[in-house]
Amino acid sequence: MLTKRFFKTKDEAEVTFEHAFPDASSVALVGDFTDWQPVEMKFSKKEGVYKVKQRLPVDQQFSYKYLLDGELWQNDHAADAYVPNGLGGDNSLVNTARCD
Repeated sequence: MLTKRFFKTKDEAEVTFEHAFPDASSVALVGDFTDWQPVEMKFSKKEGVYKVKQRLPVDQQFSYKYLLDGELWQNDHAADAYVPNGLGGDNSLVNTARCD
């Protein structure tokens, strides 16, 4: 699930990336907004999902994927869209356009 929160006084959105991976022992968010460096996600026992928040500039689109256990790449079924990644697959896409 992607949850977006927009600020009235800032040109950025706080995006919460949230996904259940029941068989993974670690999950990282990796995207062009992290220079494709893994950002560890925290597991919420209460909700049974991995979560992380990122602040991103508004009115842009960003590619990302999840990295499970340091070796398995996974797309987000709740992504705003998908784009070809040039490696024979797709990346997830998050759009930070304000929806007024």
